[in-house]
Amino acid sequence: MNETRKAAKSTTAADKKFDGFTDEERAAMKEHAQELKTAARRGSRATKADGERDVLAKIAEMAEADRVIAERLHAIIKASAPALSPKLWYGMPAYAKDGKVVCFFQSAEKFKARYATLGFNDPANLDDGTMWPTAFALTELTADDEARIGTLVKQAAS
Repeated sequence: MNETRKAAKSTTAADKKFDGFTDEERAAMKEHAQELKTAARRGSRATKADGERDVLAKIAEMAEADRVIAERLHAIIKASAPALSPKLWYGMPAYAKDGKVVCFFQSAEKFKARYATLGFNDPANLDDGTMWPTAFALTELTADDEARIGTLVKQAAS
């Protein structure tokens, strides 16, 4: 009788669908925890170069399509808003002002999305009326896209 009960319990547990975090989200949270540990280890010795080295290493790990966009974005952001500091944020290249992430790049591969994303957080100075975009889908970068991104990043960091 106990064996029947155990079998019934294990079957129902296997049939339940968990509506919590995805594997990709859990991995991003683990990456963020590791980033915080690394930052704590570096302490006051941390430099902008440390953050840039981390970001470039993360970009180098990306699939080619995402890597090409991320490399270009990195160059645009550095040129348009040199005051922003590169850093990793949930395993994504990000750019911060006064320690707060202003913008970030999310590769399509990271969350199994169909496009990469350039996103802006609350510290970004992009307010325009009562509604404005905070994320942009990227499939490739044209010269016009690069110019627009440069302008947005400069404004966001102001």
